[in-house]
Amino acid sequence: MNTKEYISSGIIESYILGLASPEEAGILECVMKNNAEVKAAFEEAQKTLEDLATSQAVAPPADLKSKIWDKIQQEQVTEEVQPAVIKEIPAVQPQQDIISEKRSNWKPYAIAASVLFLVSAAGNLFWMNSQSKNQQEIAKMQTEKKSQDLALQKMNQKMDMFTNPDMQMVMLKGVEKHTDSKAMVFWDKKTKEVYLNAENLPKAPEGMQYQLWAIADGKPVSAGMYTEEKDSKIALANIPRAQAFAITLEKKGGSAVPTMENMYVMGAI
Repeated sequence: MNTKEYISSGIIESYILGLASPEEAGILECVMKNNAEVKAAFEEAQKTLEDLATSQAVAPPADLKSKIWDKIQQEQVTEEVQPAVIKEIPAVQPQQDIISEKRSNWKPYAIAASVLFLVSAAGNLFWMNSQSKNQQEIAKMQTEKKSQDLALQKMNQKMDMFTNPDMQMVMLKGVEKHTDSKAMVFWDKKTKEVYLNAENLPKAPEGMQYQLWAIADGKPVSAGMYTEEKDSKIALANIPRAQAFAITLEKKGGSAVPTMENMYVMGAI
């Protein structure tokens, strides 16, 4: 096995992920001491895997737990206003005195009733506003949690691919015009299915789409169109053999031949 075959065997990625056996790890460490090309490939693979892990890291808000607990407590608290009505039985009085007394006492009761009505209305309005804000906060936290769950699910899918011994990982590096771009192809050595992780590529402009190409015997072969929904979890194509992979930006729907001036990344196997 020559140096390039040893590098593409997947032993470097297995070593970084802690999956290599003690014998394989010892051999790799010895080879790196005596082979600069293998050592450089190791450092490059280590940086790429770290960048991928960092880009997918999701940390929940620090105050998420306290917010949820506060909202649960507020939902359980209800305020009931039950004004007590005290009835007084007037003593027997002459009819004329009773009429006069009623005429003189109705105003205080009317004022009190008006005040109670205003207080009750204000309290109800405040309670309704508080409930609306609480519901909005809860809906926002539920949305954030759903987004975090999806990100975690995607990260777990990628880790499954990293640890699958049948998967050959091919790192694609940015070409001259796009040196900061990077991507990774996962090529199933058994099924020959190709998966693509291209989240580190710039967002495709409106009406444009990234297309993956397999280079076989010096000729480019379309390996499928990339979408965010397919990233790392849906195979783009079945590629029996290839010596390299590349990605170009094409019109939506793809092209029969690659637009070389729109090439973003490329990597040899």
